[in-house]
Amino acid sequence: MSLWITNGNIWNEASGSLEAKHVRVENGKIEQIVDGAQVPDTGSAEVIDAKGKLVSAGLIDMHVHLRDPGFEYKEDIATGTRSAAKGGFTTIACMPNTRPVTDTPETVQYITNKAKREGVVNVLPYASITKNELGRELTDFAALKEAGAIGFTDDGVGVQNAQMMKNAMALAQSMNMPIIAHCEDDTLVEGAWASEGEFSRKHGLKGIPNESEAIHVGRDVLLAETTGVHYHVCHVSTEQSVRLIRLAKQIGVRVTAEVCPHHLILSDEDIPGVDDANWKMNPPLRTPRDVKAVIEALEDGTIDMVVTDHAPHSAEEKARPVQLAPFGIVGFETAFPLLYTKFVQTGKWTLGFLLKRMTSDPARVFGLESGRLEQGAPADITIIDLNSEREVDPSTFASKSNNTPFGGWKLSGWPVATIVGGKVAWAE
Repeated sequence: MSLWITNGNIWNEASGSLEAKHVRVENGKIEQIVDGAQVPDTGSAEVIDAKGKLVSAGLIDMHVHLRDPGFEYKEDIATGTRSAAKGGFTTIACMPNTRPVTDTPETVQYITNKAKREGVVNVLPYASITKNELGRELTDFAALKEAGAIGFTDDGVGVQNAQMMKNAMALAQSMNMPIIAHCEDDTLVEGAWASEGEFSRKHGLKGIPNESEAIHVGRDVLLAETTGVHYHVCHVSTEQSVRLIRLAKQIGVRVTAEVCPHHLILSDEDIPGVDDANWKMNPPLRTPRDVKAVIEALEDGTIDMVVTDHAPHSAEEKARPVQLAPFGIVGFETAFPLLYTKFVQTGKWTLGFLLKRMTSDPARVFGLESGRLEQGAPADITIIDLNSEREVDPSTFASKSNNTPFGGWKLSGWPVATIVGGKVAWAE
């Protein structure tokens, strides 16, 4: 299949500016990038006119929840990948806290096969570290890798037993596979949903302390140093975690990390009250000091990438009293506009920096071929209208769920087309 994307603007890192280019795609690869001053011979190829719009390597999200199998009323692979494509993502990695848990080769193959049949973006499955994510017995790492798992994580719960985590890291290292960790000490969080800070004190709530996350980060970087495994920290949210990860990197531990848009933009002081579970997420929104710390960590490379932690839930579940409602918010369709509006339009970040943290950096960390807009690369491409400004309307989400605290926010930088393997996966 031949495709031309004409008249688009591509970020040039060397000049720090956008340059007009035409992009030719053949057989799922980027075949040619032509100067915008030329008039390309498009022949019989399909043509997308991207005049005035950004053409970027497709966005990559290495932490998502597709809820399939087991929770298809919240999301499934078809709706989840359409939502991802609408948000500009061409590759996503799905977490294993499904039902059944993704802890057998059969479940990994179910996800990969269904993604090929019904998905519209690349889906990379993680498998769980322990059976049923109970922290008691390791899964069959070799069989799960053979089935297509790209790493091991008990995301949704922290591995509480240090010996279990050390054994997992040693085994993963022997297979050149990463361990991806949800860092949370259960003894410090039971019965709480908000961070220990101004909001919890004001409303008389038991708070989740920062050390509940950082204790596991500290433990795990020591275990990673001992085993040599590639250790990746999920959804970093605290200043203490940042300090530990920064130190670990400085002494050569193979640690990488991620952060979510909501932890870069919101703090506990933004929560409007105790009645709206769309503000309930795990990790919880932290203090302004923590927000400052994770922003600085993303900027200096201590944190390597942005992920959404897209976590859909039904309207009925999120309508429960906050204490009883599930943790999590959706993230695919607001991630890029939120960060572009908050950080690029305000001049805090360059456009190139944001794109790097959402494309080439996750690709580098996890060894993916995608994440680059250059000749010979996979034709996973996102087209974004940087000048389009609109309000977030959760009722228009492609996801089955609309649990977000960002409804009504006016944002710029909306994706308008997403191309995966040279084929249009979504277009406005």
